[in-house]
Amino acid sequence: MQTLKISNTVTLDENEIEITAIRASGSGGQKVNKVSAAIHLRFDVEASSLPDYYKEKLLDSKDKRITKEGIVVIKSQQHRSQEQNRTEALERLVALVKSVNVVQKKRVPTKPTKGSVGRRLDSKKKQASKKKLRGRVDDE
Repeated sequence: MQTLKISNTVTLDENEIEITAIRASGSGGQKVNKVSAAIHLRFDVEASSLPDYYKEKLLDSKDKRITKEGIVVIKSQQHRSQEQNRTEALERLVALVKSVNVVQKKRVPTKPTKGSVGRRLDSKKKQASKKKLRGRVDDE
């Protein structure tokens, strides 16, 4: 029975994760057609032992890997061996759970400097006068 470390206080038991070996899709040689090297990982967020904070954040996130029922589905078929794909799928699950704990910095709106405003207005006046000169000439 292994556990996945999310943070110093939060761990995930591997019994809560459903891992199935499937055949990898896509082109390949003879091995692709007969060996189940790809991994299909399913993790039920609501039934897990994660703290409520993580559950809420995961279910509220707009990640396409999380279904409406609250199940995380990760497919790994990058490597040739089943064990490498299994390790990668578990790493991606841990990364997904860790990502919801990251707090986005609040954006501080900035104002343009007086110099940049002045330069912008000068260039606008210059462009306007240039266009005005291209207009019709009056006979006076």
